[in-house]
Amino acid sequence: MRRRSTDEPLTLSIRDFLGVWGVQKRYPAATEQIKNSLETRGLITVPPFTEGTLDSEIAVLAGGAEPDESGTSAVTRLSGNTGLSAAVQSAAHAASRLPDEEADVRTVAYRVSNLESANRIPESVQVGDDLETAMTIMVLRGYGQLPVLDADGRLRGVVSWESIGRTRMADPGADLQAATVRGQEADRSDDLLDWILTIQQSGYVLVRDHDHKVCGLITASDLTSQFGTRVRPFVLVEEIEQRLRRVVDRCIPLERIKAAVPRNRAAQVNSAVNLTFGAYKHLLKTPENWAALGWAIDQQHFLTTLEDCRRFRNDLMHFSPDPVTDDQLLPAQGLLELLRSVDPQV
Repeated sequence: MRRRSTDEPLTLSIRDFLGVWGVQKRYPAATEQIKNSLETRGLITVPPFTEGTLDSEIAVLAGGAEPDESGTSAVTRLSGNTGLSAAVQSAAHAASRLPDEEADVRTVAYRVSNLESANRIPESVQVGDDLETAMTIMVLRGYGQLPVLDADGRLRGVVSWESIGRTRMADPGADLQAATVRGQEADRSDDLLDWILTIQQSGYVLVRDHDHKVCGLITASDLTSQFGTRVRPFVLVEEIEQRLRRVVDRCIPLERIKAAVPRNRAAQVNSAVNLTFGAYKHLLKTPENWAALGWAIDQQHFLTTLEDCRRFRNDLMHFSPDPVTDDQLLPAQGLLELLRSVDPQV
């Protein structure tokens, strides 16, 4: 990465930024490596590259904390650069108000901002709009609620079908202000786990940015979709391991299973359940063991895919706030389908 002047910040997506280091996801080891590399080069990112989705935009610039001759820091100058996106300007504005000691406390966690819906400005109505406008939008879009914003984009409440019904039962002519109730609002840097119960109970939470402007909306449906995506890889790997254990225990004698692990561990192996995922490659590359399975498939292709799946499994066990892509799932999906074909027992 070449050094750029503080007046010429490099802006790019977090995905492209990670690509400079040849990584696709923000695993702890990769994150630590990148942080050290940035520090060595005197660079910072605004907002931190550990926040937001992979497609969120960040700016990379030099010397973020040091003031220049005018007495302003690079981050402060960045916040006033109208050529940058509003999200980057807002984050820079907030970062310029942070004490220096807070700059390094941000760690990779599953933030509210890691959900895509937290970074899409939701449809809304403004203070002073007609209640009929809100109702029309809700019917057309199939919404259960709408945020009510002021002229600066800050939350003033929420109007929902429940609040409309309760208000108009008391006063059939009630307006938007009367039907507006307090809304649930999270900061985009909050830990998402802290908001799950609220989202389950209320059905939603609005998201505010560093300037307290609404920048997203998370619904219970978003949570279901996101965590369904995250659980699926673990389910695939678990079924692969269970099928491997079953066929190995059925077809290969215990003494040959023990031979696949280091001698100092052999005494601890009572069945395939005691094998690590990586041990299956050593076990099944032995011609005698492979022949015992009786599979009419190519051994080398199987072992190569097994190794790909082992690496995928190891990556999966390291926390990352980024979702697993369909392409990254392919080795596991392919191996599972193959195992289901050669060993169709449920």
